[in-house]
Amino acid sequence: MKFIVAPDKFKDSLTGFEFCDAVANGIHSVLDTAEIIKMPLADGGDGTMEVVRHYIKGEIITLTAQDPLFRPLETSYLFSEQNKVAYIEMAEISGLKLLSSGERDCMRTTTFGTGQLIADALDIGAREIILGIGGSATNDGGLGMAAALGYRFLDANGQELSPVGSNLIKVKSIDSSKMNPLIAKAAIKIACDVTNVFYGDDGAAKVYGAQKGASPEDIVHLDKGLQNFSKLIKEIYKTDLQTIKGAGAAGGIGGGAMVFLNAELESGIELVKKLANFDQVIEGADWIITGEGQLDGQTLSGKTIDGVVSSAAKHGIPVAAFCGSVAITQAQQNELGIVYAASIIKGISTLEQAMKKSFANLEFASYNFAQLIQHTL
Repeated sequence: MKFIVAPDKFKDSLTGFEFCDAVANGIHSVLDTAEIIKMPLADGGDGTMEVVRHYIKGEIITLTAQDPLFRPLETSYLFSEQNKVAYIEMAEISGLKLLSSGERDCMRTTTFGTGQLIADALDIGAREIILGIGGSATNDGGLGMAAALGYRFLDANGQELSPVGSNLIKVKSIDSSKMNPLIAKAAIKIACDVTNVFYGDDGAAKVYGAQKGASPEDIVHLDKGLQNFSKLIKEIYKTDLQTIKGAGAAGGIGGGAMVFLNAELESGIELVKKLANFDQVIEGADWIITGEGQLDGQTLSGKTIDGVVSSAAKHGIPVAAFCGSVAITQAQQNELGIVYAASIIKGISTLEQAMKKSFANLEFASYNFAQLIQHTL
């Protein structure tokens, strides 16, 4: 039998690679001749870089760039010399994880460092750049990113503005005369799994501003800034960001990247599947085994398992999902298209205890799944 093991990580518990190993151990303890192909996946969030590296065989490029508060920080991104593909995780240089709770303030933070990484990738020859935008600390509409690539944002007096969220409301003109010319030579794709618009009740500031340190008054200011910036972009570039789902992702960098980098917004899991040649590799499989930390209603919206199931359905391959916890109804499971869903937790335990035992518990769950299959052969 042929099994494809294609999970996301269990956050803070198991990497996708460890998940694959545990499942392989469990299945082989029963079906010792089974063919098992390990294909860890990710949807563009934290940890995607290692998964992408597995498929494009790239090297880690290290450099110093500016963190969300303009401080120098050694960071890295992934580059494949052979394929001329770069993968950049925004969170590595413009992420919330880089700030203490007292430093979180998306009025003052910037995506400038993300732009520096993009510029570096262009300089070393990247012809395709994939930007993962999960976990940002910013709400600058992509001002900082664009500024690092040569754009200048000016106020009513023609003075250049610092590229931070609080200044969005002051931008009255955009100077693109010194834009990095290499932008035009690269295909830039944004791994995006949210559908937020640029501003308003479902926009970047009102939905995500508070978790990035914005006060209620700040959120109002930032939202007005995004409205101002959107209006200016519509006048100059004839693009209405408010009509584009995902433009508000990561504090508006989704929309900013579309305008200033001619980028395309794509599902993170779909981008990773393409890099993995996933739809071709799974042909002829008897089962696909996937999983993530929690199987819940959000899984139905562009997450890794959703992407696995959509590919499996094209080939008529049944999908089994092993998760830390399962919080879906029968109707949701049917809607998602999962044939077999199980929580791997054994007995009564705290979350910490369950996380420590994830590998062994997953081996055991996989062993029992293989037992079930063996008795149907």
